[in-house]
Amino acid sequence: MEIHITKEVEGFIITLDKLTIAKILRVIDLLEKFGNQLQLPHSKPLGKGLFELRIRGSKEIRIFFTYYKNEAILLHGFIKKSRQIPPKEISMAYNKLRSLT
Repeated sequence: MEIHITKEVEGFIITLDKLTIAKILRVIDLLEKFGNQLQLPHSKPLGKGLFELRIRGSKEIRIFFTYYKNEAILLHGFIKKSRQIPPKEISMAYNKLRSLT
């Protein structure tokens, strides 16, 4: 499966430390290899066409993505600091998802 990384997500990733970047790239490789068959603990559906990549470690990273025209588009990334995903982050991801169509 083709992976499209938006400039915003790319900018977010390069601000992180090298170990975290390596973990993110590993999970993106898994998404490329397995596509929509990728499940927990690496990927989780959030509903309405939005999914999250889950990168575990000293920093909990979440990258929201969608499947669009035979590719996975990485829409929005952030460092998760609480048990629940902040509604603001989900709202931003859904807004970017709507802008695709």
